[in-house]
Amino acid sequence: MSSSIASIPHPVNEPVCGYAPGTPERARLESEMARQAATVVEIPCVVGGRRIFTGNVREVRMPCDHGHVLARQHLAGPDEVAQAVAAAEAARGPWAALPWEARAAVLLRAAELLSGPWRERVNAATMLGQAKTAHQADIDAACELIDFWRFNTSYYRDMLAEQPPAHSPGVWNRTDLRPLDGFVFAIAPFNFTSIAANLCTAPALVGNTTLWKPSITSSLACWVLFELLEAAGLPPGVVNLLGGEGPDIGPLILARPELGGVHFTGSTGVFQAIWREIGGNIERYRAYPRIVGETGGKDFIVAHPSAEVESLAVAIVRGGFEYQGQKCSAASRVYVPRSLWPAVSKRCREMTLEMKQGDVRDLSNFVGAVIDERAYRRHELWLQRLRQEADIVVGGGASDRVGWFVEPTLARVDDPNHALLHTELFGPIVGAFVYEDADWTATLGLVDRTSPYALTGAIFSTDRYAIEEALGLLRHAAGNVYINDKPTGAVVGQQPFGGGRASGTNDKAGAPANLARWVSPRTIKETMVPPASWRYPFLGS
Repeated sequence: MSSSIASIPHPVNEPVCGYAPGTPERARLESEMARQAATVVEIPCVVGGRRIFTGNVREVRMPCDHGHVLARQHLAGPDEVAQAVAAAEAARGPWAALPWEARAAVLLRAAELLSGPWRERVNAATMLGQAKTAHQADIDAACELIDFWRFNTSYYRDMLAEQPPAHSPGVWNRTDLRPLDGFVFAIAPFNFTSIAANLCTAPALVGNTTLWKPSITSSLACWVLFELLEAAGLPPGVVNLLGGEGPDIGPLILARPELGGVHFTGSTGVFQAIWREIGGNIERYRAYPRIVGETGGKDFIVAHPSAEVESLAVAIVRGGFEYQGQKCSAASRVYVPRSLWPAVSKRCREMTLEMKQGDVRDLSNFVGAVIDERAYRRHELWLQRLRQEADIVVGGGASDRVGWFVEPTLARVDDPNHALLHTELFGPIVGAFVYEDADWTATLGLVDRTSPYALTGAIFSTDRYAIEEALGLLRHAAGNVYINDKPTGAVVGQQPFGGGRASGTNDKAGAPANLARWVSPRTIKETMVPPASWRYPFLGS
């Protein structure tokens, strides 16, 4: 043990790896993708450090080549859930009792491993299993997760150091940041490997133990990260890995009286169902569970007549089509003035047609496949509808012959209340509405009320008055707002991420606000010389 008030290494955002042709890192990545593609991984449940192969398996397939099996995920059942809760409870006391520096050291070591020898392994698993390009995989699975681990440890140290002043003579006031009184259920999405791992490790950093349920479609990358955490020294039982479908194991976990909190990223409908489930169970819990969720979005780009055409068009195609639009922050509805629409639509079409789409193992491809058949069929139906109800500027096609490929599509509708402008599609389909130049202020009202979501949004203008007007009228329309930039790409330590309304609880992943949700403060007042009489001065005669 040591006696010290430790400082944390100053966090700096991890540089993005370019993977340019001819570079050593590109050769390593391509070699690792080939190795993983030639292997079928058996992914167990891990409970208290013990690997459990249940025999009840789901195949994990490549979205870009849906006949190619990458892994077999062993699914948890009631027995594994019960064992995982017991393991988390058994580990909770010893893990919380460790000096905070010891817990921080595990994540700082994990960050170094991911920055170095594990980087291509994690990136390759993300590319193959989730159809991300090399760039999208690196900014997600490597850079953002490294940033989460480094910045969170720094935030935690600062939180511990923030103590109340001892104004009263003879009194020492302190704040003890305890972990929650129960385990945290971390429910992860398919689309961001970094978010998936942060959901379980952010609560763990401050002393909690977790049950981690990744999406089956992202289970390969999550399994690699679980092995990385073990290599970094994470003790057994702190994070317990459970494969499975949410409806099958979620209710079993949410019914446990030991539930201390839920850390969720996923769809709005699922999050609302979880909230209802917790509400129905509220009398059985040992303590009121913390509920933290980041859910859907119908993210906007609104352009003023003063906007620059080229930068606006780039934001639409990058914001809407990178990672096939499968980001909760993806641009999915755009509002363009009539004076700019001909030039903007022309540039969007030209740039989209330049983008190659195909297997992400070919690093010249900008667009890959959507995650699975269910997503593909939903997008296919939407494209059929849009061919009847909209003016398709570019795209509109789809093919499932080899992989789940949906063409990047920009479609204009004349009805500002069309479902294309308020329904979350979670794919490479962007809806556009053209407004009259004189209707700028009215259009801002339209942007604010059309969608139930409030996650991200972008304002394009070179007119400062117009920008400030939009920031005011759209104050509650997005938790992350971008001026003259696409509404995606939040960076830890720079743009803490989260939104309100139907988009979640806005607890800002990658910020102290999120860590604060996983602690339960205890106030300690110590009186050095206690009073010896019950009488107060006012009682004197």
